[in-house]
Amino acid sequence: MSTLPTELESDASRNEQRDARQRLVMQLRPFWDARKRLCAAFFLGALVSLGLALLIPSRYEATTQLMPPEGQSSSGMAMLSAVAGRAGALGGAAGDLLGVKNSGALFVGILESRTVQDRLIGQFELQQAYHAGKMEDARAALAAHTRIVEDRKSGIIAVTVTDRDPRLAAAMAQAYVDELDRLVEQVSTSSARRERVFLEERLRAVKQDLDSAAQKFSIFASKNTAIDIPAQSKAMVEAAATLEGQLIAAEAELHGLEAMYTDQNVRVRALRARVTELRAQLGKMGGESGTSAAPSSETDASLYPAIRQLPLLGVTYADLYRQTKIQETVFELLTQQYELAKVQEAKEVPSVKVLDVAVVPTKKSFPPRGLLTMAGAAFAFLAMCVWIFVRRAWRDIDPQDPGKQFAMEVAGTLRADVLRAAPAAAALVQMLARLRLRANSSENAARSQEEQKPSDGADLARAARNGLG
Repeated sequence: MSTLPTELESDASRNEQRDARQRLVMQLRPFWDARKRLCAAFFLGALVSLGLALLIPSRYEATTQLMPPEGQSSSGMAMLSAVAGRAGALGGAAGDLLGVKNSGALFVGILESRTVQDRLIGQFELQQAYHAGKMEDARAALAAHTRIVEDRKSGIIAVTVTDRDPRLAAAMAQAYVDELDRLVEQVSTSSARRERVFLEERLRAVKQDLDSAAQKFSIFASKNTAIDIPAQSKAMVEAAATLEGQLIAAEAELHGLEAMYTDQNVRVRALRARVTELRAQLGKMGGESGTSAAPSSETDASLYPAIRQLPLLGVTYADLYRQTKIQETVFELLTQQYELAKVQEAKEVPSVKVLDVAVVPTKKSFPPRGLLTMAGAAFAFLAMCVWIFVRRAWRDIDPQDPGKQFAMEVAGTLRADVLRAAPAAAALVQMLARLRLRANSSENAARSQEEQKPSDGADLARAARNGLG
């Protein structure tokens, strides 16, 4: 008696399992019966998807990678960057909160700037390539075709450009690097750059002052034949002393000869002429009045200034010489500082180092035709399964069911409306086609008239020439 309920329960569970399997078989039976349709839908979906995938233009990606910039703007920033690197994500977040940014983020910002985008749009005529009527649309299209990513761990910056032309994609990726290098050098605001700009301005001013001082000194020296005033003074005094000694000796000899001979004696006359010549030369060297000692005179045969003029010329000579030497010294010092500032600027300005140069891609990046084909086939297969399931469920509904009757009424009404609207839609399509044909014919007529205008002018000119001939 105690085992009877247990046997009844086991029989009931077996019956439930049998019923469940039967229901499952009944649900799967329609799919098996429509296996040909399912296979046809699968292959048709694959073919349609493959055709659509082949119609989609191929796109290529060209990528260039940049090394992380070296150094930071200060030792404190470098120390904080090192601490941030040890602390991991928490250190990076702390650096972001404190406003500490590395040059990698600066590079990314420059690459995404409007200036770089405008340069690339103008260089490669992207406004026509992207069929953008406005510059803003061209910038948006370029941003959509460009991907700039910085690796937070390594700091490497990757610039990827997508385009239908693989050569154009590689050229645009390289253009990004060129524009980055140009802008980094152009907008650098380091202290070394400011010092270099200041020294450039000072060098230009000092060079003008040096040229002016050298010109004044050369004009003065050329006008007064003042090559070296101290050396010239010493030479002139020595020459004057020699002439003075020769004059004294000649006068003594002349007095002796005059005591022995008459004035008409040849020796007396010759010695008297020598004394006169020595006095004239001595007077010329001394700059006495009555002698043509002015070096600026065109009739003066003297090559050097007179002794009386040397002190006066020496003051002006020394002043001009001192000014020239000062300007030369300042120019040399500024030139040295300028070269040092250029070296320091080259150290401080972040350098753009290319890790991987963009090459012309040979493998397309989009579309994935195999994946699209499989996805289309799977979608068609599932759609056919849903259609079979819905059709079977629709058939199982009682024809007298109000919901089924309402759905049939709505479907019939929509079908009738579509049939009535079909002629009107066809007429609208025909009217639009006629309007398009008219517009094309008017454009062709206007174009032909513009082409005929130069020929008409040439004919008129030819007729005029013939008439004149």
